[in-house]
Amino acid sequence: MSVPPSPDVTTSTSSAATDEAMLAELGYKQELHRGMSGFSNFAVSFSIISVLAGCITSYAIAMNAGGPIAISIGWPLVGAFVLLVALAMAEICSVYPTAGGLYFWAGRLARRNKRVWAWYVGWFNFLGEVAVTAAIDFGAAVTWMALLSLLTGIEVTAVSTFIAFLIIIGLHGLLNTFGVNLVKVLSNVSAWWHLVGVAIIVAVLALVPDQHQSLSWTFLHFENRTGWDAPFYAFLIGLLMAQYTYTGFDASAHVAEETINATTEAPKGLVRSVWVSILAGWVLLVAVTASIQDYDAALATDIGLPPAQIFIDAAGRSLGIFLLFIAAVAQFFCGMASVTANSRMSYAFSRDNALPGSRLWAQVNPRTGTPTNSIWLCVVCSIVLTTPALWSTTAYLAVTSIAVIGLYIAYVVPVFLRRTNPDFRPGRWNLGRWSGPIGWVSVVWVGFIVVLFMLPPASPITVNTFNYAPLAVLAVLVFSTVTWFIGGRVHFMRDVPQGHDTKPASEIFG
Repeated sequence: MSVPPSPDVTTSTSSAATDEAMLAELGYKQELHRGMSGFSNFAVSFSIISVLAGCITSYAIAMNAGGPIAISIGWPLVGAFVLLVALAMAEICSVYPTAGGLYFWAGRLARRNKRVWAWYVGWFNFLGEVAVTAAIDFGAAVTWMALLSLLTGIEVTAVSTFIAFLIIIGLHGLLNTFGVNLVKVLSNVSAWWHLVGVAIIVAVLALVPDQHQSLSWTFLHFENRTGWDAPFYAFLIGLLMAQYTYTGFDASAHVAEETINATTEAPKGLVRSVWVSILAGWVLLVAVTASIQDYDAALATDIGLPPAQIFIDAAGRSLGIFLLFIAAVAQFFCGMASVTANSRMSYAFSRDNALPGSRLWAQVNPRTGTPTNSIWLCVVCSIVLTTPALWSTTAYLAVTSIAVIGLYIAYVVPVFLRRTNPDFRPGRWNLGRWSGPIGWVSVVWVGFIVVLFMLPPASPITVNTFNYAPLAVLAVLVFSTVTWFIGGRVHFMRDVPQGHDTKPASEIFG
């Protein structure tokens, strides 16, 4: 006598079949292992945003430009606009839940020159993700070296920090290679580590210090150490801390082909990762800012990480080191998730013949169900981008400046194309009558921050204070244009073998 399957198994099987059928309708064969729940999808994006990574490693930016008001008011202000961007992206994700994400959306939504739109968005997305992976893991290396310095007295140098970075990113490559099930488990652990970690840090900073800054100082005190005489401009520059942290939530789209019930769970994960980060990050930043004992000493600390000095000054050396350890582990999880998203995007981009050697990078390991070659491609590219940090932090920052601007350009182009395409039909997850206002405000906000973050952040302008972001954006545009005419216009999204019972890419994109 056979035992009927449980309702959960039946539902899961049915959802998987529906997901696979929709993917085939979009032109792709199911190759990646589809085993992520909605929570796991959210956890990947939430881990990449990582309020315990971006807020900690870039805290000094806001301390110099705007001070407490740029931190405590700037965080929710930027978060509100980023949430609108995420909502606008999620509506598109529901219709096109593929690993390619942004570039695929652009190709489907553009009314003409579809492949050209997809090509440029794809390169901004790919290089932006490589840069943000490099930035996250190098920031993690800085944090771990600060922790080791406090524990062992080891000297922190450019070489030792780079070695730590190599170890960290190498481990991330290995963990991702072992399979999506391990990534799923670690992503779930990461989400809870971040939430519980923030709660512990906030509790310690609220209860242990003998004195705190006043509420008015914590929320309204202004600092301007940029060299510019315009206070409002300094405040705007300080918003980079928040805007840098709010990156990487497109990961929910890139792991959509591994998510069960992707048409609803992927957009939900994308949006949820942002609003949870807004709340958790705001509580964390207010607690840290209110606990500052000596502003100048925190900025000038030999540890190289102002929040670490704030922890120690406020809670004592032992507790301070423990709080730093919580942040360091969170940053490790953050980098791991970033490699996951980066590799899925590069796998999809290669599947459509975009990257040199695409056939190699588009291969899926049949044993693990992961794009192993793509994982290590992303690891190597991130190492190459970080190498200048051995000689010059300024050079490294110049290379990684494309992370924020490049990613947000890739984020907003599909939103703009969706607003200008009257033939778009919303999916199961949609914004209804709010779609138009949310979409256009998102486009305006991203246009504003792209211009803002290309302006000089400090005065006087020297080799060390010059903003290299415009050059980085120009480099991506030139590179994309040259490679398009060299081979992209011939091979990209044309005659790509997508597998049995799927539409050819040329039929979808023209």
